[in-house]
Amino acid sequence: MSNIARAFGGSSAANHSKAFIAFITCGDPDLATTASCVRAAVRGGADLIELGIPFSDPTAEGPVIQAANERALRGGVTTDRIFEMVKALRRDVTAPMVFMTYANVVFSYGIDRFCDQCAGAGIDGMILPDVPYEEKEEFAPACRARGLDFVSLIAPTSENRVAMIAREAEGFLYIVSSMGVTGVRSEITTDIGAMVKLVRENTSIPCAVGFGISTPAQARKMADLSDGAIVGSAIVRLIAEHGKEAPEYVYEYVKSMKEGVGA
Repeated sequence: MSNIARAFGGSSAANHSKAFIAFITCGDPDLATTASCVRAAVRGGADLIELGIPFSDPTAEGPVIQAANERALRGGVTTDRIFEMVKALRRDVTAPMVFMTYANVVFSYGIDRFCDQCAGAGIDGMILPDVPYEEKEEFAPACRARGLDFVSLIAPTSENRVAMIAREAEGFLYIVSSMGVTGVRSEITTDIGAMVKLVRENTSIPCAVGFGISTPAQARKMADLSDGAIVGSAIVRLIAEHGKEAPEYVYEYVKSMKEGVGA
């Protein structure tokens, strides 16, 4: 069973429990705080951590995460330093961790070299939101060869491609709740249930919903429809507000969201 499958309680649909997935931008305000926030999120009940590698043009991100990317890059964060942070985290953090970044970050580093470093550091997979299904073979084989899951996204616009994407899914499927970029939303109107139904007709891989979730009630609603909820902007905003004091706030927030998601 893969580490990511364990986050959802098992490798088959019948065994899936509800997962809470927390996203944190690496290096905002610094990597020591990022590491402390990861540990706090896991202590609060996060089942899986998405680590954002900062990029100068994060096209899928809303203003909160864009600003975090800019602060991290101004602070001098590098991909190599992030790998070192992950290695240090792996001394005591057993929860699955995946990178969420952009194709150019991986290209510029070198796909094989990047995947080697991921495997060596203890990363379980990667999410590249700007790589469509049709282009994933540039990255997926290199991931597969090193035991990394290349996590696919399904959006409201995927429509007749959902079944095709689901059939080849690895790790978990990231269901994008809304059109547009990441960010807190007061209401999610997409028919998530219909998307999940189509996913489950084509794969036993778990699926989790992200983009726009910020309250325990929203997390519960999305987790009731799928296998879990993903939250990024609300956590990144907490870190922006509290800086080096953020870990305890992240712990309390994640704890409340995990309770919202339920077992």
